[in-house]
Amino acid sequence: MPDRRSFAVETPLWASEPLSRALGVPVHLKMEALQPCGSFKIRGLGRVCALRVADGARRLLCSSGGNAGLAVAYAGRRLGVPVTVVVPRSTSAWARESITAEGAEVHEHGAAWAEAHAYALSTLSEGTAYVHPFDDPEIWRGHAVMIDEAAAQLNERPGAVVVAVGGGGLLCGVLLGMQRVGWHEVPVLAVETTGAASLAAAMAADALVTLPRIDTVAGTLGAATVAAEALAWTRRHPVQSWQVSDRAAVSACERFLDDHRVLVEPACGAGLSAIYDAAPPLRTAGPVLAIVCGGAGVSLALLRGWAEATR
Repeated sequence: MPDRRSFAVETPLWASEPLSRALGVPVHLKMEALQPCGSFKIRGLGRVCALRVADGARRLLCSSGGNAGLAVAYAGRRLGVPVTVVVPRSTSAWARESITAEGAEVHEHGAAWAEAHAYALSTLSEGTAYVHPFDDPEIWRGHAVMIDEAAAQLNERPGAVVVAVGGGGLLCGVLLGMQRVGWHEVPVLAVETTGAASLAAAMAADALVTLPRIDTVAGTLGAATVAAEALAWTRRHPVQSWQVSDRAAVSACERFLDDHRVLVEPACGAGLSAIYDAAPPLRTAGPVLAIVCGGAGVSLALLRGWAEATR
């Protein structure tokens, strides 16, 4: 019987003195950057891959800006099935090489994730299961486990939770987990870069909005339309949208590397920047829990390049 695990590990919860000093309240970091694939994605996507193979899939197909593709490639290798990942042109060579190193085929199509997604669906064939990178209830259930872990590790109710948002899969999983552990009224700060703020646009319109284009170095946040469930969660849980610049996201990555010796990509830096720059909604929140979502599409050379480009 194929393995039904998510292939994720229990990640540590770190108390961050540098971030606590910057914000003025205690900050705890759920270190999803330490997952085997470098990001939280393996939690939900590993779960879905195992379920699809158990149901008879002989091949896995995914579209991704990088992290989801790597998670599917990793799970596929562990499950013994071939994997194809369709990436947009915006996906870095570093991320493509990481996916290929797991044994997956990488195809490029389109300028942004939405085009890669549409193309991948058009190639779907019998015996192949398509694994969506963020919009699937099983993905959210897998991601929710990180909150089960955090609640046991923290031993207190946080005053706020900080989450970076792209397509909304992480947000949905975190909120599902928060409901499960009884954090019903704990507010969530949902952080996006200004060039990829599809959740902010949807919340302002109270309807799904498709952005005309994605313009951010945080490429893995590049979903032009957020998942419908992410918007639905904002109607039943206190969620505040927050936007940061690319420069702030990249600067947070640099500061986090200096402070914690961990390299994360700008998508993760977006959430961290709200803490480093003491976003007003967090200043009096009490203990803050931040999801350090990580990211495999980053190297020191790439980070230096983004820093130069955003100065």
